[in-house]
Amino acid sequence: METDTKQNEPFVMEMDKGRYSWCSCGYSNEQPFCDGSHKGTENRPVRQKVEEKQEVAWCGCKQTKNPPFCDGTHASL
Repeated sequence: METDTKQNEPFVMEMDKGRYSWCSCGYSNEQPFCDGSHKGTENRPVRQKVEEKQEVAWCGCKQTKNPPFCDGTHASL
């Protein structure tokens, strides 16, 4: 059974340069990143390349209009 692991705030993290797969469904136990828990659903991760070390606000509510980044949508949920 899938467990919803979304949160009503962003995951603000210091990220190293690299490629990341943001969980778009909320079922991953590795939030905010995909662990494959979406298998068997229509959901797919959003792939994102971080060009340099920086702070990133990954969307936690999964309702952003700017995936994979937080756009403040969680404040109106």
